[in-house]
Amino acid sequence: MAQLSADCLNEILEYLEDDMVNLHSCLLVNHLWCKISVRIFWRNVLNYKTSNFRTLIACLPNESKEILYNNEIIISTPTSNPPLFNYAAFCKFLSVHQIICKLELLLNNQLLKSYNTSNNTLIVTQEIIKLFFNEISSLKKLFLWKYPKKINLYPIEKVCLKNLSELHCISNFSSEFFYQLSQKCHNLSSLDITVEQVISEGLIDLISTQKNLQSFGMTQVNVLTDLTLLIEKLPITLIKLNIHYDNFISLSFITRFINLQELQLFFYFEEDFVDFDKLQYAIFPKLQILKIQGACPRFELLVKFLENNGKNLKECYIGDLEDYSDNSLNLTIAKFCPNLRKLSTGFKYNELETMKLVFGGCQYLETIKIWCGGKFLNEKEALETVVKYSHENLYEIILYHFYYIQSKLLPEDLESFFINWTNHVPQKSLSLVIVNYDADSLDKNDKNMEIINNYIELGVIKKFKVTDFNDDEFS
Repeated sequence: MAQLSADCLNEILEYLEDDMVNLHSCLLVNHLWCKISVRIFWRNVLNYKTSNFRTLIACLPNESKEILYNNEIIISTPTSNPPLFNYAAFCKFLSVHQIICKLELLLNNQLLKSYNTSNNTLIVTQEIIKLFFNEISSLKKLFLWKYPKKINLYPIEKVCLKNLSELHCISNFSSEFFYQLSQKCHNLSSLDITVEQVISEGLIDLISTQKNLQSFGMTQVNVLTDLTLLIEKLPITLIKLNIHYDNFISLSFITRFINLQELQLFFYFEEDFVDFDKLQYAIFPKLQILKIQGACPRFELLVKFLENNGKNLKECYIGDLEDYSDNSLNLTIAKFCPNLRKLSTGFKYNELETMKLVFGGCQYLETIKIWCGGKFLNEKEALETVVKYSHENLYEIILYHFYYIQSKLLPEDLESFFINWTNHVPQKSLSLVIVNYDADSLDKNDKNMEIINNYIELGVIKKFKVTDFNDDEFS
């Protein structure tokens, strides 16, 4: 029987990177499969289970094991035999917070757990980080949020960081760490910062040394910090910008980034959109994704922004609070955003004609998220309009229920929708997603679920999912 070459097998198994169950099965096939699979299996700390950390503890050097023993930390390991591989060396994506969470869970599950689990977690975490920093050959992604100050990063000069592409960190992290990082790492493509009381000078220095920064994210909650120096160092070549703020911040600086392809803004109050009157006139000729979540700027400003920048938009999400929907905004989308593939918006009960115009103007729509309940269209009206006026590209409908709005969709209405969808030409398998907040959804009705399961078997429904506001994919 012909055997797959190592290169070919590696290409295939790469598709299982986030499928830990099947990847684990591949480890057991034979020596070649194991050798290739193990590198992928141990690549991302975010995918590790507590069993992975038991194995890592078995890999600790004697010096580290002695530290655990002296602190009366006894953790059982999978085997007393020497490890088959240098597992820590395979890690490319490292998250200190994930290490702490999994080790805390591991210690809490010990039969002979110590009364001082919190302190023991920090001790074990320190030794595991030393192991990683001694063994990792080339780190790609580093996550440092929620970083306890009692943990000392092992000297980073021992780690190959020239290929580090993604960094998530807090702004007041050690300047010395950032200075060391800036000496070795000049090719970050993505930087995500949580702003705390101060912004480290070392962080500003790190930003100024970057030659290929494309994505920048900044989150600040209930903290007033001067951002001037940090913002001035951002390269104008950015193509993705994500700002999540709970305080006033002038947005005029965004006009510098004329190469933006994706802009995300999350504010809690309309008054937080300081200087959006200046941003409304900015031209971003490459902008494809616009997400304004939470609150919105004044509608007349947003309308002007879409008139200038809507032509190339592929995805548009405007607000997700009940007060942030306006007929003029939807009319602008219908007129100035002809190339949209994904849209999230609300239509009030007297705006059915506007919804028809949106489908007429946005003929390439593939996904639409429709806000339902309260002052917005009910599920029946929304689904009837979608199936009647949407074009051939649409395949995903997301019904987004506000707060405690309960489903009022009757089984006969649901059946009628699926019959009409079946006759949709050309007929595409449908993805139907329900997003609600602890409310009765249509799936609570047994008759509805019987209908849905029937159409799943017929191939009319490709995916049906009920989720909540915490699901990042659909929120």
